[in-house]
This record gives sequence, structure tokens and C-alpha cells, in this order.
Amino acid sequence: MASALGADTDSDRRNVSDAAGVVVLGACAVWSLVTAAAHDGRPEGVLLAVLALAAGYASGRISGALLPVAASGAAALAGLGLAVAMPKVAPGPQFTAPLGHSGATAALLTLATGAACCAAWAAAAPALRLALRTLAAGIVVTAAAVGSATGCALGAVVLLCSLAAGRIRRRGLGILGMALTAALVTGVTWAVAGNVLPDGLSDSFEGRLTPRRVQLWHDALHLARQDPVLGIGPGRFGELSAGAPQTLLPDGKPHSAPLQQAAEQGLVGVVLLATAFCWVLYALWRTARPTPVALTAGAALTALAALAAVGNALSFTTVSVGAGLLAGLATARPFVSDHRRAEPE
Repeated sequence: MASALGADTDSDRRNVSDAAGVVVLGACAVWSLVTAAAHDGRPEGVLLAVLALAAGYASGRISGALLPVAASGAAALAGLGLAVAMPKVAPGPQFTAPLGHSGATAALLTLATGAACCAAWAAAAPALRLALRTLAAGIVVTAAAVGSATGCALGAVVLLCSLAAGRIRRRGLGILGMALTAALVTGVTWAVAGNVLPDGLSDSFEGRLTPRRVQLWHDALHLARQDPVLGIGPGRFGELSAGAPQTLLPDGKPHSAPLQQAAEQGLVGVVLLATAFCWVLYALWRTARPTPVALTAGAALTALAALAAVGNALSFTTVSVGAGLLAGLATARPFVSDHRRAEPE
């Protein structure tokens, strides 16, 4: 009787989070079409990103249900391979740093580390768990070897968070901390774009982020103020930004997902982007998978959110697919139960 009640509760959790995901992703797609119609924009990029995220999530849910350990391990190896091959596998012109593929490389390495750590927590055999954690550490070392300092740093953070997750019984506070971290990074980005930080602190950020990137953020915020509700239309930042044509090999992006949403789709677009991230965290909070798996995936996706706030990582389809895949793997319900049950909330 108790087990039947627990199964019903798990089913209700999944139904609520799945329904919320459908609504959120559908709203993102519809709003991009609305803003594109209002300002003759090009919504194809947003629609592709939504489709990639949904496809990755569905693939993760299916493969995670069938082979929770093998699927996560394979995802880690695939992410590592794509990151090492970047930018050769990326379509379009080959941009140079700091406005190039470095953000996508760091994002893939971070997601790969998270997938390897999730596989380790799902493994029952101690030897296999050790091998998968060694793989995660190897991905961090590889990030340093390929020159991705950001990927190395974020991967190390994810690995440490994953190890610490084993001591956490209630995941709610961890999920809340991840949401606050993403909000803090986004707030700092917005403050730099709006020139509201003290001069010394602002100069420090500009030195690390490069003046070109900060100039793009200024332009994005300026364009967002022209139409705070609808924005200028998706895909039009490169046309209307004063700073975008001045960058080397411009890609027409402001290199900040929240600021791009604000400029091209208005404040509603920003709210939808934040809602999509909150939905992922909610799904991880309510998943029946063990708490270490949920918190590890959340740490990797939070690192991606922080990276997307200051770069162009989400402009690459492979990153959107990888994010959805990791979220799907961490929220799947394996047909064979995990060796550790989810801890109470």
C-alpha cells in the first residue's frame, strides 16, 4: 500500500514538471514568433534552440530510463569529443577569442563533467563509480590541456559540488542556492551593461571581459530600452547595434543570453528565459532520482547558465542539446531502480 502510494506520488511529480516544461518551452517559441511578427525579426534561431533543448531532454529521459549509467557515461564522452573538436564541428565562420567558440567549448566540457559525475552516482559497483569519477577528473584536465581555462574551472566546481552532494540529504536548499547563483551572475552582467558599478569594480570587470564584449552589452541594454515589451525582434541585434559591426568577424550577438533576450524579445523574453531555467531546477527538485544525481546535474546546468550570462554558449545548437540531454538524464526514471533511493525533501 505504501509503495503504491509512493509510486502515485512520483507519477504526480513527473506529470506536473512535464506539463510545466511543455508550457514554458511552448511559450518561448510562441513569443519569439510574436516579436518577430511585430518587428520583422528572424525567429529561426530561437525556434531551433527550443527544439534542440526539447529533443535533448526527450533523448535523455528515454536513454536514462533504459541505461542510466551507460547513457550518462556516453553523453560525457560525446561532450568531451565535441569540445575537443570545436570549432571544427561548428557551422559558420570561425570566430576568434574572446568572441568565438571558447564559450561553447567550456560549456560542453562542463556538461560532460556533470554527465560523468551523474553516471558515477548512478553506478552500483565501486570500481565503476571510481572509473567514472576518474573520467570526470580527466575531462577537467583535458579542458586545461585544450586551453579552456573557463571549462577547467567550471568543471572543477561541478566535480567538487558532485562530491559534496553525497553528504546532502535534502536537495531543496541546494537547488535554491543554484537559482540564487544564476540570478547573481545575471545581475552583475546587467549592472556592468548599465554602468551602475563603482568605477574601480567596473574597470576590473571590463578588463576581464574585454571592452568589445562590454560595448555589446551596452548596445543590448540601449536597444532593450527602445521597446521594453517586444524588443527589436529576434535576430536583429547585429543590424541595429552600433558596436556589433566593429568587432572582429561579428556574429551579430551581444554575447549574453539575458541581454540578448532583453534587446530582441523584451522583458517578457527575459522572464521566459528565467522561467525555463527555473523549470529545469524544479524538475531536478521533484525528480525521483537520488539527490546526488539531481544536485550534480543542477550544478552543471547552473554553471552553464552563468556562462551563458557572460558569453554566447547558448548560440550553439550542440550546447542546447547537451543541456537538455543532461536534464533529461537526471530526471529520467530508470526501469531498474537506482541503487540509492531519493532522499526526502
